[in-house]
Amino acid sequence: MSCEKFIANEVRLQLFGLAYNLGNFLRTMVLPQKIAHWTLTTLKEKLIKLGAKLIRHARCVWFQVAEFVVTGATFANILRNIHRIRLYSG
Repeated sequence: MSCEKFIANEVRLQLFGLAYNLGNFLRTMVLPQKIAHWTLTTLKEKLIKLGAKLIRHARCVWFQVAEFVVTGATFANILRNIHRIRLYSG
């Protein structure tokens, strides 16, 4: 066990379960066909743990990401799919 108290380990396990379920949801519902076969580890390394630069200028906020792993078009497609899911739920 990584924590001294049982309740802390219980919360940690529940958070890991939630993260796993969110990752599977992302993989099955949102990803384009060309990257839908990626494992959860690959998703974590190539989509979640990627380096980015946040730029604030006037009233705009820019999120700059290198396109060596996922192209801008693929990233935009993922965001569009997430937006569509939000439209269905609301």
